[in-house]
Order: sequence, then structure tokens, then C-alpha cells
Amino acid sequence: MMKVACIGAGPGGLFFATLLKRSRPGAEVVVFERNGPDDTFGFGVVFSDATLDAIDAADPVLSEALEKHGRHWDDIEVRVHGARERVGGMGMAAVVRKTLLSLLQERARAQGVRMRFQHEIRDPAELDDFDLVVVCDGANSRFRTVFADDFGPTADVASAKFVWFGTSYMFDGLTFVHQDGPHGVFAAHAYPIGDSLSTFIVETDADSWARAGLDTFDPSTPPGPSDEKTKAYLEDLFREQIDGHPLVGNNSRWANFATRRASSWRRGKWVLLGDAAHTAHFSVGSGTKMAMEDAVALAEALGESPHSVPEALDAYESRRRPKVEKIQNSARPSLSWWEHFGRYVRSFDDPTQFAFHFLTRSIPRGKLAVRDAAYVDRVDGWWREHHGAPPLETPFRSGTFRLPSRRVAVGDDLLTGTDGTAIPMVPFGGQPSEAGVWIDAPDTEEGLPLALDQVRETAESGAPLVGVRGGTTLTRVLVAEEARLAHSLPAAVIGAYDDDTATTLLLSGRADLVGGVK
Repeated sequence: MMKVACIGAGPGGLFFATLLKRSRPGAEVVVFERNGPDDTFGFGVVFSDATLDAIDAADPVLSEALEKHGRHWDDIEVRVHGARERVGGMGMAAVVRKTLLSLLQERARAQGVRMRFQHEIRDPAELDDFDLVVVCDGANSRFRTVFADDFGPTADVASAKFVWFGTSYMFDGLTFVHQDGPHGVFAAHAYPIGDSLSTFIVETDADSWARAGLDTFDPSTPPGPSDEKTKAYLEDLFREQIDGHPLVGNNSRWANFATRRASSWRRGKWVLLGDAAHTAHFSVGSGTKMAMEDAVALAEALGESPHSVPEALDAYESRRRPKVEKIQNSARPSLSWWEHFGRYVRSFDDPTQFAFHFLTRSIPRGKLAVRDAAYVDRVDGWWREHHGAPPLETPFRSGTFRLPSRRVAVGDDLLTGTDGTAIPMVPFGGQPSEAGVWIDAPDTEEGLPLALDQVRETAESGAPLVGVRGGTTLTRVLVAEEARLAHSLPAAVIGAYDDDTATTLLLSGRADLVGGVK
């Protein structure tokens, strides 16, 4: 008889235990959880309609939870500068985390899974007689650390601060609230999770957080108490946005989001699942979904290799890792946006452009138009009203230079317009002020400080524009935004951009010119 231990009774661990027990009724499956069955930190979990197929095919428990107990919406709302921009076609739903866990516990019990709550595994030797140990104890996984030499964990820690509350104010869908206050800009991700509660996650930059005096709570205290000073501050700051409703704490304390990875998800009979193996920023709403998809993949791999745990774990990781890394890579531009959102709030006075800039942090204009064509038409109309032509056909002027449109051909020493007119370009360093200057974007974000210093020096030299080339899609944009938003210096962004992506860069205020390398 196969014996399987799951460390952690979150959605991923419970779902895996249920699926495995269903496929192997004779197996002994035990879930160990250090907290009680009704203890849960956090408020709601949110899912996109388009991402549930794999989970539903294995067990419809999640869809049933969302249908019977959750809230569904189609629109996203962006609030900024006293205005509200709404975009449809998003198709999302959320449910109270505690409700989902209760349903998953019921499902597991019905299949014969043993659950041992308030039982913390302290010594790995306690599990020596198990054939498989699934480590699903969350982003701060203890056993990922215990076996760090084997799992090779890494964490990229974001600079932004965030704190997770609830509120009795009922939002009618996913809402992003940007609030400029006396100490800086704060923003909330909010969405309904039941009939009387909404999730309310707040982010800000470290400087605003410190100026507001919110750095006094000790986050190393045991889980449970919430940061009451922060709660009172945010209730006052967002008072009008939540109509005077209170915030609700649940182990609510400030933290920095860490994108976690592991060089290997397996160590002998031990395997990582869910947040213990990987995290992606909550702005893309994928944490619980990824954990439950991991559970499906691991159960399937064990079914295909019933007599070889190592073979099954190898198949599980080889299949899931590329999919998880794709989500993590797509989440990085969103996380980066939240690290810089205060600048964007201050720079984009028009709510239409600000909302478009926010919504296209991960997807281009064309995909947004598929979801809500009327909204994209409004954005296009806003550009024509201000510039008199579609984005790619809008003339460009900077100093003495004139180009007939925003698309340019690129050479080593020229940016050339469609009519043959050109802007001379020189490499950074000792540049004459009458020429544009090339800035090479770094291959990683760690190299950004040097590139941003070069942008500053270029602006101080009086150059008419910068051309940003090389690097990655994200680093090119971050360098160009530094030029445009911090130094009012026009920026040409160079890459393999199709017309849709080029149009997105212009409409969103990320670039003034767009070129493709010949």
C-alpha cells in the first residue's frame, strides 16, 4: 500500500490529496497542517474564467464553489484622479478562501483522506515511512529551507510594500483604486468575495510607507495580530473610496512580495507543490490556480508511473515547470508596474491614458480590443483628439527634428522616417547635443541603475531624444519611461515590434517613436 504525506492543508495540498486518493483508493493519504481546520489567513481567492479548464476536468469543486458561494464579474474598473474607467470582457470570479478550504476539506474526507490538524512536522524523520512527501506549506515553506541544498530556492524581492485587508464595502468587480495622499501614492486591488466582504490589498512604495509612519509594526511577531495603525491610516486615506466602511484585519501586516523559484522541485521522495515551489505576483491572480494545477499534474504523473515515484516526479516537474515559468515571466511586467505606479499616477493626468497604460502592462492593444472593443475605440479617439491622427501616423517633433510618423527605420547612426528624413544618432558618451543618443538597455533589471544614470546625463547634455535598444522588452520600456517621465526627454524604443505592439507603446505613453532593427 502506498503511503503519501502532504505537509500543508492549503488548496493545492487538499486538492492533490483528494485526486490521488480517488485514483488510488487503497493508498494511505495523510495531510498534516499546523493550524486548525477553521484557521486561515487572507480573505479571498480570484480566478479568471479562461483558466479553470484543467482544474474542472479533474474535479469541478472549484467551479461549484465559485458558482454557489462566489461572486462573478465581467468588468475591471480603474479609479484615478477622481475618474472611473471601466473595461469589460475580463470574466473573473472570487470566493472566500475559508469557504473554498472548507469545501476542499469535505471533498478530501469523502475520499478517505486523513487530515491531522494542529500537527506540525518538525523533523523530516517523522515521515520516513511514507513513500511520497508533498511539500505544500506555502510561500514561506519550512522544508524548502530545510532542504535548500537540494531544492535550490531563490527569491526576487519587490521594492513595493503591500498589506492585505478586507472591507465591508462591496465592490462590484475587480477595482484598482489609486489614491494620492499626504505622504505619497497608495493603491488598492479590491474585489468582492461574498455577500458582505471584499478583499482590499494596498500597495505603496517604501518611501511613502515610511513617511506615513507605517514602519513601526514588527512583522516578525507570531501570526495573528494585525497592524492597527496601518488599518486606521488606510481607512482614513480611502474613506471616500469605500464610503466610510471599515477595513477588516486578518494577520494583516506589511510585506514585500517575493517571486520564488526553485532550481529543483524534487529531492528523492520529497516534492514541492504550489507556493512552496513558485510564486507569481498577486496582481495576475494565479497563486491558488497554479497550486491546484500542480495538484492535477502531480496526480496524473503518479497515475502514469504507478510503480516509480522518481519517474513520476520527474514527469511532473518537466511538464509543469515551463507552464509555471511562463506565468511568472508574464507576471513580471505587472509586478514592475506596481513598483513604479506612483510615478505613473503623477505623470499621466488623463485617466483614459493612465488606465490604458495600466491595462496594457501585460497585454497589447489588440488583445484588449478583443475583450472590449468599445473601450479601445475610446482610447483611440482620445489620441486622435489630442494629435489629429492615428498613433503610427502622428508626426513627431523634437527640437529642430521633424518626422512624418512615429514608425522609424533604424541604422547604426540614424533614425529614418517614412519620407527619408532622419535623426542622427550617436552612442552614449561625449555626445553632441544636436544628435540623438543610443542607450543600451540591460539584459536584466540589476543593470538598470547604469542605464538610468546614462539617461540622466543625456538629458542634462541637451540631446533631443534617446534611442533605447537591446536588453529585454521590459528593460527597454523602463529605460524609455525614465527618459519620458523623469526627464521629459522623448524616447524611441527599438525592438521586433509589430504594428499592434508599436501602437500600444505610443498610446500608453511608453514611447514617442518605435523602430524595428533591420
